[in-house]
Amino acid sequence: MRRRTLSSVAALSAATLLLESTLTRLLAVAQFYHFAFLVVSLALLGFGASGTLLSLSPRLRRTPLERLLAWAGLAFAASVALAYAAVNGLPFDSYSIAWDRRQILYFVLYYLALTLPFLCGGLAISMALAVSSGYSHVVYAANLLGSAAGVLLAPLVLGLAGVPGAVLVSALSGLLASLLWRAQLHSGLHRLALAALLGGLIALLVLAGFNLNDRGPLGMTISPYKGLAHARRFPGSTILFSRWSAISHITVVANAGTHMLPGLSYTAPILPPAQHGLASDADALQPITLVGPEGFEAGAYMPEAVAFHLRPAARVLVLEPAGGLGVLQALAGGARTVTAVVSDPLVPRATAHTNPLDIYASPAVNTVVQPPRVFLHRDRHRYDVLYLPLTDPYRPVTSGAYSLSESYLLTVEAFQDGLAHLAPGGIFVVTRWLQTPPSEGVRLIATLVEALQRQGVRDPAQALVAYRGIQTLTVLARPDGWSAAELAAVRSFTRALRYDLVWAPDIQPDEVNRFNRMPEPAHYQAVRALLAAPDRKAFYARYPFAIDPATDDHPFFFHFFRWGQTPQVLATLGRTWQPFGGSGYFVLFALLALVLLLSLGLIAAPLLLALPAAREARQGDGVEGLAEQKPQAPGRHTGAMRALIYFGLLGIAFMFVEIPLIQRWILPFGHPTYAFTAVVLALLLFSSLGSTLARRPWLARRTTPGAVGLMALLVALVAPLLTEALLGWPVPVRVVAAVASLAPLGFLMGLPFPLGLAWLEEESPGLIPWAWAVNGCASVTASVLAAILALSYGFTAVMVAGAAAYIGAWLAFGSRRI
Repeated sequence: MRRRTLSSVAALSAATLLLESTLTRLLAVAQFYHFAFLVVSLALLGFGASGTLLSLSPRLRRTPLERLLAWAGLAFAASVALAYAAVNGLPFDSYSIAWDRRQILYFVLYYLALTLPFLCGGLAISMALAVSSGYSHVVYAANLLGSAAGVLLAPLVLGLAGVPGAVLVSALSGLLASLLWRAQLHSGLHRLALAALLGGLIALLVLAGFNLNDRGPLGMTISPYKGLAHARRFPGSTILFSRWSAISHITVVANAGTHMLPGLSYTAPILPPAQHGLASDADALQPITLVGPEGFEAGAYMPEAVAFHLRPAARVLVLEPAGGLGVLQALAGGARTVTAVVSDPLVPRATAHTNPLDIYASPAVNTVVQPPRVFLHRDRHRYDVLYLPLTDPYRPVTSGAYSLSESYLLTVEAFQDGLAHLAPGGIFVVTRWLQTPPSEGVRLIATLVEALQRQGVRDPAQALVAYRGIQTLTVLARPDGWSAAELAAVRSFTRALRYDLVWAPDIQPDEVNRFNRMPEPAHYQAVRALLAAPDRKAFYARYPFAIDPATDDHPFFFHFFRWGQTPQVLATLGRTWQPFGGSGYFVLFALLALVLLLSLGLIAAPLLLALPAAREARQGDGVEGLAEQKPQAPGRHTGAMRALIYFGLLGIAFMFVEIPLIQRWILPFGHPTYAFTAVVLALLLFSSLGSTLARRPWLARRTTPGAVGLMALLVALVAPLLTEALLGWPVPVRVVAAVASLAPLGFLMGLPFPLGLAWLEEESPGLIPWAWAVNGCASVTASVLAAILALSYGFTAVMVAGAAAYIGAWLAFGSRRI
């Protein structure tokens, strides 16, 4: 019986974690990447609600555990199907949430529908914990071990079957828990329902095409504002390529009106070449240009062309060129060799499949499939030109819609790595969108200035040249400094193509704002003030937008919000055609308020309702399981507040440590999916081991939460150095180093919760489901709060706060037992 219970708990845990991993990809594709972080709060809300439901329902507490586990597996599978149907059926439009009040209701329904599977899985797990007196730590270990299996399974299933297939596999994993207890499904009707559900899921899995269309039987409904949705509405558009991998979904669309040449001069006397559109995660269509270098006349009229003119027959390094436009520019500009670094292996496959003149197949091109930062640490070559093409869609900084999108290619450390790869006289080239008021371009230059100084350039102003067109700003950095002849060549180029100088070492005020006129030369003024500022930190603090340099600890290049903008944002809320009505950053706080209200309700409900529930449970003639333990009313129990503080701080601490670690390890692993898998797998595996051993005398100490806090503090300080040092090592070494470095922390993180359960078993067993609810609901709030704090203060600060929460739990609980 015990072995089957542990197996069932492990199966449900694997199903829930597989679903959680899958939902991060689902929301990134169906909505936008910045919705993916909601998944952690969804899961935790479901688990927290399950503890509350169990603590308040005498009927559930009287249900034999084996029957509850059998029905929980069925309910989980059915709720997965319901949640997937709700995501694809609800007319939720995240962009219009600021002006369409119905979207708030749709969002709540969307959120709750996705929470339902976690409620079903959490109900069985929390019940197993509650009734397993004497071995709840083993049940908790099985929960963690099963969760680790689900995390490990996620990238494998996503790579083979995509999001729709992974959703189905998670439902099948939940059904496994029911099959382990099939004898508890007494009636033939129930068994028939189980067989029909199982057969239907398998049939759907076999018949699924697993390709992303606008909408299909097993496809996904994507936001109408995503690039792929817009391209599919174009008359005559056709999908040429559609594939899933563990980290992305790549689609190539033909005849969708794709004409993308960012920064092309309006003096260009040519028609744009034919192009396909390449969409990553259904967004940000990038061009696959259907001409070779010899026929690419537009290259001479793009803003980066001057770099190839200044360095003829150059060795060029292009980082993340997406559909290959940057590579095509370099070859058309006369580059001798081009090294193209692409992090997503599906991208070169897609171009090879859809473009007869595949630029990546050119003899002069060396294509490297690797995260760019990893490549920069492993490569020992020097280049005449290093080029970062503009492959992001235009993102209005005032909307704040993309604040949560981290970019490890636009940080001080990334620019420093790139500058170190320049040959003597080499040129670093990067283009970004032109924003008004100046913001994105100013942050770009501020980040480059910091990187140049770290590389030993005493006066970065002498190393930079910047100019703008109608839509883009291009910056050239030459660490060795510019010669008079080179500056003359730049001036001749910008004058001929009607680009406006924004900065040059010898710039004159009458050279700016000549061709693409603005009321004021605001970009020149902002850059001049930045470069002349005696105290740049003070300059950043005074600037209307957050334009301080992005770093690996704070890689949110697209987060420009300052609290001083609040009146302006509120004044335009819902009155501007921007994502979320121009209030993207405040959506985070709206979400925080929502989950806080739900969490407080789940915690307050037991305090208000547990007294009559406890009385009914005490009457429990013939009741089983938890009811036999005579739960006490949390509102009357003298230790209830101490339990609330302890388990609440544990929930906050775990999230404040786990989430920044996942984001931190994106750097060496190159993608959030891989970082999530590695970090969560390591923490869960070793937390499971810690939980298994939690009742050993040498571990069952009241000082344990304090020890976890000290270890978390150590990891917070060491992680930045470790992740940077691992960039140049092979993948197996990075994986082993990640697991080894996280093992001690994971082991210790597995101790406080089961130790708390052990103490509750001895003193107040009726509080166990309530403690599960408090922990889960605190974690829900903490998962959103961690994202907000990381935006403002960086990953290290959030981890330090998590360490402090562990120490606070020790202080709250260490003086005496509950």
